[in-house]
This record gives sequence, C-alpha cells and structure tokens, in this order.
Amino acid sequence: MVFRETLVLVLVGIGLGLAGALVAMRTITSLLFGLTPHDPATFAAVSFGLTVIGMIASCIPAARAARVDPMVALKIE
Repeated sequence: MVFRETLVLVLVGIGLGLAGALVAMRTITSLLFGLTPHDPATFAAVSFGLTVIGMIASCIPAARAARVDPMVALKIE
C-alpha cells in the first residue's frame, strides 16, 4: 500500500515535470549541449531514474508499516 501511494505521487510529479519541461523547451534549448530539445532517451532515463529513487525512498516507511501489528494499529484509531 505504501509503495502504491508513493508510485502514484512519483508518477504525478514526473508527468507534471515532463509537461513543464516541454512548455519551457525554448528556454532550455540554449542550455543543452549535444542534445536535441525533444530527446526521448533523456526524458525516459530521467523519468526512470526518478521513479527508482522514489521507490528506494519509500522502502523505509514501507518496512516500518509492515512491522506494525494490525490489531495495535486498529486500537489506536
């Protein structure tokens, strides 16, 4: 459940970031060296890398949530 929630947030962030990058492409074009403005390999590599980093970052909260006894968690609420 923790991984799913993290993955949804990461994918929404990547989608917004890609949309923002495409909108700001004219400004970014002057900063790119050796890349075309619409380089799909770069967008794919960055998106994959950020997804992996997001999933690694969610490992600690997921492990912590898995260790909690369900009855104890229900009693607290």
